[in-house]
Amino acid sequence: MRNQNNKGCHSERSEEPAFRPDRASNRFRLRVLAALFLACATLAPRAILPLAHAEDAVSALGNLEASLEKDPDNLRLGANYRQMVIQTNQYDRGLKFFEKLVAEHDGSSNAHLNYGFEYVDKIPVAGSITQVLLANNALAQFSKSIELRASWIAYYSRGNSYLFWPKIFGKTPMALADIEQAIKIQKADKKQAYHVRTYIALGDGYWKMDELDKATAAWKEGLAQFPDSQPLKARLAKQGDELKAVIDDFYDITKRIDTSLVELFPSQNGQGVAAK
Repeated sequence: MRNQNNKGCHSERSEEPAFRPDRASNRFRLRVLAALFLACATLAPRAILPLAHAEDAVSALGNLEASLEKDPDNLRLGANYRQMVIQTNQYDRGLKFFEKLVAEHDGSSNAHLNYGFEYVDKIPVAGSITQVLLANNALAQFSKSIELRASWIAYYSRGNSYLFWPKIFGKTPMALADIEQAIKIQKADKKQAYHVRTYIALGDGYWKMDELDKATAAWKEGLAQFPDSQPLKARLAKQGDELKAVIDDFYDITKRIDTSLVELFPSQNGQGVAAK
């Protein structure tokens, strides 16, 4: 969800020679490569299985795919799979897998949601024109997920995605509408730490619409409920160009968005569960 730099994560692996157990130099290079992937990945350590070497990664992808075919609506399992895709730079494989999965399980809301995130995951490593296509495809999958089940995560994800589009595309009002729906859902549910994200997004949406009073009100409402939120404090402490710099940095599409969804499963270990 939050942006993190991902420079260098996708260009190194293709130049690595095949791993051969009898060569110490290859073993050393493989350990360096695994460390690079782990440093670039935007997930908590518990979100995926550790990589021993490249062959393990490919095997793990296959195992996760087999599990998802049996349980396509398992949100966390799909998120774990996507993080493995990021680590191994297998974006096209991931997209093809989710395309097949939703074709076979079209009524699975979380399968469509993970399919949308798979498009988002590829955006930082794509060219500018491809990024627009990926973003549009992600929105289509988020919309399908909402159509099947109007969940907090689906509304928030689509609304937050709209905020990455330049104002000229006219998507900010749609972002505000989705975020308002997410807030409505969360107010009817038990308060969760990740609910602060809707207040950040709501204020950012109003800011992008040049409605600073409403933006400030949204951020203040969020801070009243989540007084330790640094993103909210940063927005309320800045004005003018300094505030613009904070928000522009937050929605920088050259940075990787953390889509691991680990915040949704604070007490879960091992296999994922389907979020409702």
